Amino acid sequence: MAIQSDAAYLFDLITVEQTPFDILSYDTYIVMFSGGKDSIASYLALREAGVPNEKIELWHHEIDGREGSHLMDWPCTRPYCKQFAAAFDVPIYFSWRAGGFERELTRQDAATAPVIFERPEGIAQAGGESHHRGTRLRFPQQSANLSVRWCSSALKIDVAAAAIRNQARFQDQRTLVVTGERAEESAARACYASVEPHRTDRRRSQKLARHIDHYRPIHGWAEQEVWAILERWRINPHPAYRLGWGRVSCAGCIFGSIDQWASLQQVNPVQFAQIANYESQFGCAIRHDKRSVIAAAQEGSPYASITPALIAEARDAAWNGPIVLPPEQPWTRPAGAFGDGAGPT
Repeated sequence: MAIQSDAAYLFDLITVEQTPFDILSYDTYIVMFSGGKDSIASYLALREAGVPNEKIELWHHEIDGREGSHLMDWPCTRPYCKQFAAAFDVPIYFSWRAGGFERELTRQDAATAPVIFERPEGIAQAGGESHHRGTRLRFPQQSANLSVRWCSSALKIDVAAAAIRNQARFQDQRTLVVTGERAEESAARACYASVEPHRTDRRRSQKLARHIDHYRPIHGWAEQEVWAILERWRINPHPAYRLGWGRVSCAGCIFGSIDQWASLQQVNPVQFAQIANYESQFGCAIRHDKRSVIAAAQEGSPYASITPALIAEARDAAWNGPIVLPPEQPWTRPAGAFGDGAGPT
């Protein structure tokens, strides 16, 4: 797939140049921040490595966009991320593909929508002017190939790249893009480099001189180490973990297990029904085994940790719970720790 080819080329570049990696040598640190345990651990790993907090910024990609769609993401995720940034006094910038997941899902003989992103001086837009027209009308598929698992590329990777390329503040600077992939998660992710030039890097360009590296600080960590750093900093995990989910991405993640689909049907039945209706409309299931999400939910069992209070919290678009737990409140691992971590291969 294209992104792997780019990464292979860039890894050759850094190998040939024999560039030493000094984590404290960058002007700006961009943490791609989902609100999940691995992105939180990545931020905290930077802090424990001595990176100045004033050089760090969090970037969160809003999967459903800002136009009123609520098809895939957790309602509480955006406010959770905002509360995290406020708790640690670090700026957070949101970005999204116009119309979000739903517009791209239903795209028919139309161009891909533009990318909209926040920056220090305000909101900007990039792209959306291509004359190439295409059609989706099917969910991303469970594959490591990003051309068919298009949610990762169209709504995250390409969005981040567009936001970087269209900000002059990254020229003539050293920038470190930080993501939370771990080798333990899959065979494909085990092959990722811990450090490599980012796909937006232009360090050899006389015009741009944009030096951007990509760093995966917890690539070699086991899940035990991830929860350990959250415990050290007394982080209140995203509500999805306390409901029983083993990872935080979309509430309706295409990699969801049968128990996850049964749980989503209980936690947010409107969201579940919207996804099921699109499957029926397209005549194409999300799952590689061709079972519909309705069939998967019928075979699965909702997580035992689901409670009405947690459902209300997860569905709260104005979530304002504590990020750092007070000293008198004991920190405990959430129900989803070491649990159902269905995710990308």
